[in-house]
Amino acid sequence: MIPTMTSTAPGAPYLRVEGLAKRYAGEGHEIAAAVNGISFAVPKGRLFTLLGPSGCGKSTTLRCIAGLERPEAGIVAVDGQIHVDTGAHLFVPPDKRGIGMVFQSYAIWPHMSVYENVAYALEVKKVPKGEIRPRVMEALELVGLGGFANRPAPKLSGGQQQRVALARAVVGRPSLLLFDEPLSNLDAKLRERMRHEIRDLQQRLNITTVYVTHDQTEALAISDTIAVMEGGKVLAMGSPREIYGTPGSRFVADFVGMTNIVRGRAVEAARPDGTGEVEVAFGRVRCRFEGAIGPGDAVELLIRPENIVVSCGRPAAAENVWQADVEGVTFLGECQDSTVKVHEERLRIRVHPGLELRTGQQIYLEFVPERCSAIRAE
Repeated sequence: MIPTMTSTAPGAPYLRVEGLAKRYAGEGHEIAAAVNGISFAVPKGRLFTLLGPSGCGKSTTLRCIAGLERPEAGIVAVDGQIHVDTGAHLFVPPDKRGIGMVFQSYAIWPHMSVYENVAYALEVKKVPKGEIRPRVMEALELVGLGGFANRPAPKLSGGQQQRVALARAVVGRPSLLLFDEPLSNLDAKLRERMRHEIRDLQQRLNITTVYVTHDQTEALAISDTIAVMEGGKVLAMGSPREIYGTPGSRFVADFVGMTNIVRGRAVEAARPDGTGEVEVAFGRVRCRFEGAIGPGDAVELLIRPENIVVSCGRPAAAENVWQADVEGVTFLGECQDSTVKVHEERLRIRVHPGLELRTGQQIYLEFVPERCSAIRAE
């Protein structure tokens, strides 16, 4: 019998992870921390993404939630049921947790049809035979494979195989749905389409979901909340807009999207509106201050390429305007990605293709104070 907490109240966490730690033996018998005491909570019906580079601990965290790894420390609870409590020596086996999981490899059985692949998930749970067919067909309809029930699994495309894996994960009506890099084996166009389908299905089912990816665009597109991980720790957590707009650290700014990072020094403390001036190689910049920054502190100025206002003539603004030389232009269809030089500093800018920049051209750059920020130098 699974021990329970009080039932989940409105607004209470549906998934609760506290102080989770997982270590592995490294070379020379040294112990390496794959997950180092992380905590987070996910409300019911929300999609929570663990984002980070390879080896940061995101997949290990997911496997601890699923019960495929046994952590050395921490608590995992889903909808009032405690699945892991290392302090109480409690560990519920994965098959008793009622969790659905979609893997990177799809794990489709090639000797089975589409129907048999999905039905197997119910057969191992000893679901009555009379319930299996309607539930399998319902799941296949949900993922757009209603007409593929008798198709041999090897005859499916990559996207169709991913849909079979998704149908198999939801057919058991799980309490929680987990995704481990589910789209990394697909081409770019199919990956974009599938991420929208996954998000749409998650919202229609109102199922609480934890999604693991290293793809920043994917995370920004589908998530309610993103936790950026590195070195087994969560470095930042917030909505996609918060993570992108106020990253809070050099690593997060550099990993999530593209960012110009310019070293400088604070001239003053933050003003009442949250902005202040920093001195960089090409002059003084007024920007937002993130965190505690005082006069003389070494800082890093963070400026997204698309947040730099570009014009061919000098703008009317009285501050944060510099002349620059265009060094290179790359046409990307929806925008131009260009490298420019301001004094000795090289910056990346992204502008509408209608501006038609050219190498060697002189332009003007304007930094809107609210759209660039300074953090303490690491």
